Amino acid sequence: MPRTFDRELDELLPVAPAIALDGPKGVGKTDTARRRSDAVWYLDDPAQREVARADFELASSPDGTLLLDEWQRLPQVWDSVRRRVDAGAAPGRFLLTGSATPETPAGTHSGAGRILSLRMRPMGLHERGLVTPTVSLSALLAGRAEPVEGTTTFALPDYADAVVDSGLPGIMAASPRLRRGLLDAYLHRVIDRDLPDQGFQVRRPQTLQRWLSAYAAATSTTTAYSKILDATTAGDGSQPAKTTIAYRDHLSQLWLLDPVPGWIPANNPIRRLQQASKHQLADPALAARLLNLSATALLGATGSHMAGPLFEALVTLGVRVIAQAAEARVSHLRLLGGDREVDLVVEGIDGQVLGIEVKLAPEVTGSDVRHLTWLREQIPDRVVDLMVITTGKNAYRRADGVAVVPLALLGP
Repeated sequence: MPRTFDRELDELLPVAPAIALDGPKGVGKTDTARRRSDAVWYLDDPAQREVARADFELASSPDGTLLLDEWQRLPQVWDSVRRRVDAGAAPGRFLLTGSATPETPAGTHSGAGRILSLRMRPMGLHERGLVTPTVSLSALLAGRAEPVEGTTTFALPDYADAVVDSGLPGIMAASPRLRRGLLDAYLHRVIDRDLPDQGFQVRRPQTLQRWLSAYAAATSTTTAYSKILDATTAGDGSQPAKTTIAYRDHLSQLWLLDPVPGWIPANNPIRRLQQASKHQLADPALAARLLNLSATALLGATGSHMAGPLFEALVTLGVRVIAQAAEARVSHLRLLGGDREVDLVVEGIDGQVLGIEVKLAPEVTGSDVRHLTWLREQIPDRVVDLMVITTGKNAYRRADGVAVVPLALLGP
């Protein structure tokens, strides 16, 4: 399946000597990079790792594009690649893939200015072969006056399925029972294997499991970490120590957490902006699985309270995938006190702004767009467009200029 990231990588590989593909396990980094490589060194293979350890200059590597897979298993290769770039390595010479960010050893160079890092996320809805987009987010961000139109048969049950199906390529096509087992195994591996591999000893795995579940319950909110910690209290009244805030840092190093930062624009004319991030896991399906929510539960009494936040997580995933390829940043806007909120703010390379609201229901009323139109009033010279993403059938533009777009019709 073609991915938005493929176009981004193909544009940069002919001009960048070294590119690092960062992202959680199972997102497709190795396969994506391997298709563009002439040779691969798998550094999770002890034998290959020892060869690379003894060859700091990478002199024995063949010509062409060399993929250094799971480079964090031998952090010295980062310096090796950086040295080769400094020495004039050709464009497209190195690709590095890693599922974790290692602790930087003393003396290791950051690679700034030499190694380009690209974040690879799970597949957004527009990439899964389920929908046919008719509205371009990049065109809206560029301010191009393209028509907002199209019709889809994708409905609320389909979006619930998309949330729990996962955007991880090796999981999303599995049968429901196998998919649930694979997601459980994925989460257990993080606790039992990946964190210890990072040097973080999980003394009480059940406590970390409860913390992850509490984080999942806070999806698409700015809930304080102290409250997430409070929600981790066990049934016997015992609470994890405050030091478990380290969970956040180590899980971030594994790319499992993907929070949306608060928007703080340059020369900010909007006062009282909150800087707290919105909580998001790398894949909405992981959050649904941690909360033991199926697609049916999301549409029923059991999990309906999470249907909106998890739909927003699905929207956020797709918007971030598209925005990154368009060299744009994604944030959210919230005033202190919560008087005004804009779910997603996409900021382009020229400072132009696309404001986005997410609405689980199919219909859009005036009250649903009031925060968007307020944003346009605050910074009229920067807002190029406004959009509400829904679960409806039709894409159109309202009389007030706000685009209404079903998620199934939104593409790059």
